[in-house]
Amino acid sequence: MSLITRLQTAALVTTLCASAHAAWPDKPIKLIVTFAPGGASDIVARTIAEPLGQKLGQPVVVDNRPGAGGSVGGLATVQAPADGYTLMMANSTPLSIGPFVLDRQPYDPVKQFTHVFYAGSAPVLFMASPKAGINSLADLAKQATSKEGISFGSGGPASIGHISGEFFKALARGNMQHVAYKGGAPMTTDLLGGQIPVGIDVITAFVPLVKGGQVKGLAVTSAGRSPLLPEVPTTAEAGYPKLRVDNYFGVSGPAGLPKEVTDRLYAALAEVLTQPAVLKKLEDLGIVYHKMTQAEYAALVASQISEWAPIIKASGAKL
Repeated sequence: MSLITRLQTAALVTTLCASAHAAWPDKPIKLIVTFAPGGASDIVARTIAEPLGQKLGQPVVVDNRPGAGGSVGGLATVQAPADGYTLMMANSTPLSIGPFVLDRQPYDPVKQFTHVFYAGSAPVLFMASPKAGINSLADLAKQATSKEGISFGSGGPASIGHISGEFFKALARGNMQHVAYKGGAPMTTDLLGGQIPVGIDVITAFVPLVKGGQVKGLAVTSAGRSPLLPEVPTTAEAGYPKLRVDNYFGVSGPAGLPKEVTDRLYAALAEVLTQPAVLKKLEDLGIVYHKMTQAEYAALVASQISEWAPIIKASGAKL
């Protein structure tokens, strides 16, 4: 084959590949959620899935893959073809926590993902069943340091609620037994029923329950009080300034997503996040959104891993 022929062939292949990427998507897109239906990530995923599908011209189907601190869904994402048809509703758990509490880290949350779009962040909420008689973090610390200790539930082992609880346990020097669920929804059921006295999870699904008096809000882990629950103090106000936690949400895919795909996906998501109905839904869930570039989102993922590493190590949490 002559040099000219080889160059013509290479140019044709490049053109065909570019055309294939430009045609993306031409079939439904799977959006993996690393927790069971009803939790924070699931709610955010379902909030953006339909309008995103409308922007892209193909359905975006939510696929719940709970387990192993989000690592089941995370592993399914990194093992998928890098073609844009498998994405993940990313958050702090499968990227910054879950991989580091397993005996063997299943994937590299920086190198094995393409982090495309930041969709906002929300604080963690410490809450109690009204039957528990716990009305503040001081009450929780008092019970945790008693002979009996206390149990707390979260949306899953190595979830951000679990690690936040372990962090508080270390700060209070108390005895707190973690009860792991397969998502925020089943944990909520037992919290409402009084089967567990305390729940710790991202604020998103619990604002109506606190406002309705079904659960007692003890503290939020944000820098300032949540405008949705202004009566609930921050952890700093409650005497625990080190207990500052934000759970971010974003859309990520396998490493090596073509630039044409990531650019179109980013643009479509940016348009979705300007829709008043979507923004209102996120705000009602306690999620604060501000625009980030792809590079800024990737840097956020990397920085949170560095911040959480000593906390996870100190907690001793293992799966």
